[in-house]
Amino acid sequence: MEILETEAAFKACVQEIQTGTGYKNPLAFGICRVDFGQLDSSKILQATYPHINWNENFGSAAIFIKSAQEQGFEIDFNADEVIIPVTTKFLEGCLNAFTPYADEAFGDAHKNIQVVSALYNQIKEHGMRDGEFRLVILFNDVACTSVEGTYLKLYALSTSKAALRSLNLNGAFGALHNVAWSDGKPIELEWLRENEIELKFANKYPKIDFVDKFPRYLQHIIPANNTRVLDDSKVRFGAQLHAGTTIMPGASYVNFNAGTTGVSMVEGRISSSAVVGDGSDVGGGASILGVLSGTDGIPVTIGKNTLLGANSVTGIALGDGCIVDAGIAVLAGTKFAVSAEELAKIQEANPSKTLSGTSFKGKDLVGLNGIHYRQDSITGQLLIRRSTREVKLNADLH
Repeated sequence: MEILETEAAFKACVQEIQTGTGYKNPLAFGICRVDFGQLDSSKILQATYPHINWNENFGSAAIFIKSAQEQGFEIDFNADEVIIPVTTKFLEGCLNAFTPYADEAFGDAHKNIQVVSALYNQIKEHGMRDGEFRLVILFNDVACTSVEGTYLKLYALSTSKAALRSLNLNGAFGALHNVAWSDGKPIELEWLRENEIELKFANKYPKIDFVDKFPRYLQHIIPANNTRVLDDSKVRFGAQLHAGTTIMPGASYVNFNAGTTGVSMVEGRISSSAVVGDGSDVGGGASILGVLSGTDGIPVTIGKNTLLGANSVTGIALGDGCIVDAGIAVLAGTKFAVSAEELAKIQEANPSKTLSGTSFKGKDLVGLNGIHYRQDSITGQLLIRRSTREVKLNADLH
């Protein structure tokens, strides 16, 4: 690609590319480094992206695509996913096109230029293994088929570029490999078994931190300055933590495609596809059920300023300002009694819902605001009443 001297020339080039026959803007794209299998060099174990683009930066996408085409790589715009190896010629073509912005490369506005420039310098200095760096382009959000494409989606979730529960993650478990993780690096289990004797006698057997198909969140994501994760094992990659969230050690856990949408305190479990709203507190050992653990496949959303007491279980969506007392299980089939006086107060807090009766199952209370779920300490009867206090987090802690 020829050197473009001005911004006008760059914009004209992008427009020419985008108006070409069959051209389509991608849904997502990025350049990643991949880790290969130790026994099977064709097996990709992990993909690391320093920066991803999700429904944005279409000018950079056009340049990437054009430069790849000029190196002889075919871009099928009708495909769901395209993966091509990065070459120095590809990077040089991109840098030529990005010339008008070279002096601005180290800012948030031109991250793609920084990626290309940094990678080009690294390859020039250290070289690369064939296929070690790859341009990955997603044109459609379909079921996952490759490690590189799956990681691109997990990055989109963990960087909050895509909303929780908005992406098609079907096939993710099939696309990823179950590996041993040591200091952030994936190792084939078969390689460990084959070399176990020699490694142990030589005192070179690696420290295995965990075994899973997914890495940990902090291996790939730099959280916001006011976000705290006190134990790296407590958050799986693909989780989303809003700025100001605190993940305490102990019984806490946040699965992939789950997390917080506001400032939250998490001392319990947020299962896959569960979402916790701003100002809410998931108490010690509290468990929000996932789509495979008792919610009839319905993802659970916890509203704003809601408290889940220690060791409670929640399997239905809760609205804003709710309280679940410690040890209480709020499930779709759980039956709660209510007095006429308290029902009237709950009705007032939920004017769009018509409520009548003296008892309700959990499924009848889905998404309602201002409910206190509790248990009579004398009779053991489960009750609901209007919540009488605001759940408010300690601002100094978040």
